[in-house]
Amino acid sequence: MKVLVPVKRVIDYNVKVRVKSDGTGVETANVKMSMNPFDEIALEEAMRLKEAGKVTEVIAVSCGVAQAQETLRTGMAIGADRAILVETSTDLEPLAVAKLLKAVADKEQPQLIILGKQAIDDDSNQTGQMLAALLGWPQATFASKVVLEGGTVTVTREVDGGSETLALTLPAIVTTDLRLNEPRYVTLPNIMKAKKKQLDVLKPEELGVDVTPRLKTLKVVEPAKRSAGIKVPDAATLVAKLRTEAKVI
Repeated sequence: MKVLVPVKRVIDYNVKVRVKSDGTGVETANVKMSMNPFDEIALEEAMRLKEAGKVTEVIAVSCGVAQAQETLRTGMAIGADRAILVETSTDLEPLAVAKLLKAVADKEQPQLIILGKQAIDDDSNQTGQMLAALLGWPQATFASKVVLEGGTVTVTREVDGGSETLALTLPAIVTTDLRLNEPRYVTLPNIMKAKKKQLDVLKPEELGVDVTPRLKTLKVVEPAKRSAGIKVPDAATLVAKLRTEAKVI
């Protein structure tokens, strides 16, 4: 069984994001980049399925700039057998990424696609769902447990009221949540092995996908600083302020 794991190169979660002075976006020059944490969880889950003997090949795929090869090498150091980069300098929107991943899936014919539920840079939470719609595959989002058995994947997912369990017939798409697993540390020997693994580079044109942006960013600003709270002497004063000043009751 072949599993495809899309991964995204994002600003490292430990870095404090700064908005550019001209308001066109966030500062990425000389900023540490790393694999999107949710995608790292997806890759870890794929590796656990492979180690359990349920999966034969894990392929990491990324869409973006040439530097995303570093992210894919990290993915192969975690354990992915090979990697594919769809290289483009265009700012990719979720729909464009979903179309590129569909083209890669049509080419590779995986039985399962596991990806993070969202990226920490844009927080769109759209790619997995769009990809499922384009492929016409069943999907289970926000997975906190994945069990692969024969031609079925059983997914426990988090919902507002608790959790629910879905059984999907393969091929299927699963998006991962934080509580699914804890990714392993990458060891130096595996980093060295990853340098010798196969990494194919494709262009959107080769896949027949138009990635022209459909949205235009007008302005990016930092959120307003929170004002300090105030103390009130008693409950009556609190209610009065909520009614007359905050106007919430």
